[in-house]
Amino acid sequence: MGSIESLMDQAPDLLMVYGTRVLLAIVIFIVGRWLAKSVAKGVSKVLVKRQMDQTVVGFVANMVSAVITAFTFIAVLGQLGVQTASLVAVLGAAGLAVGLALQGSLSNFASGVLLVVFRPCKAGDYVEAAGVAGTVEEISIFSTTLVTPDNKRIVAPNSAVMNGVIVNYSAKERRRVDMVVGVSYDADLRQVKEVITDVVTSHELVLKDPEPVIEVLELGASSVDFVVRPWVKTADFWTVRFDLMREIKLRLDQENIGIPYPQMDVHVKALPEQG
Repeated sequence: MGSIESLMDQAPDLLMVYGTRVLLAIVIFIVGRWLAKSVAKGVSKVLVKRQMDQTVVGFVANMVSAVITAFTFIAVLGQLGVQTASLVAVLGAAGLAVGLALQGSLSNFASGVLLVVFRPCKAGDYVEAAGVAGTVEEISIFSTTLVTPDNKRIVAPNSAVMNGVIVNYSAKERRRVDMVVGVSYDADLRQVKEVITDVVTSHELVLKDPEPVIEVLELGASSVDFVVRPWVKTADFWTVRFDLMREIKLRLDQENIGIPYPQMDVHVKALPEQG
């Protein structure tokens, strides 16, 4: 009977202590959740202003929200009297075990973060990466999706993309078209240069600045090789290349300028007659 009366006497003090803790824990939880949403929203706005991909924006915002929420959860448990140090140690050990079991996935995740931070490519870019080439369709947490020119869908692990060489053909506004045109040794080199120059400069998609380079590159085994290097907008690269190759051939034919092909002289020696 006495213990009950003693407990009743201590009830106001216990209610004050634990009630305050519970109230503060609720306040911490509410503030933490608000902070997670606000910071994630702010990060999203900044990334959108920097014209980052929507997939990347969502990825980063979710990561920020998850980290703040985790710290909020630990702070709430600490306020309620839970030994957070022991909890963190247990979670750390569990995380280590999971990490060892999922090394490949964690590597892809880390590479995805690096792709987001350093932005070597973005959705819509045509790239060579992980041994394949195509247009980047999506960069997700664990993989990067490419679409090839013949409309095949390739999903490459982020680690393979980030750990290899990435060639981004869409990163710059202008590209140089490199072509080699071989003509006969009998051709007038000045005339050849004039013809090729006229074809190149007449194309409406060839840029005036920088000026195209048209010069003798090499005296080959069976031809004099001209290098033809006009500059174009990146989006016009293949259109210009196809057009110029066709028009140069047609104009050289009109001017009776030969385009040789490899030839081989075969000498037949008569074998001595056997008696």
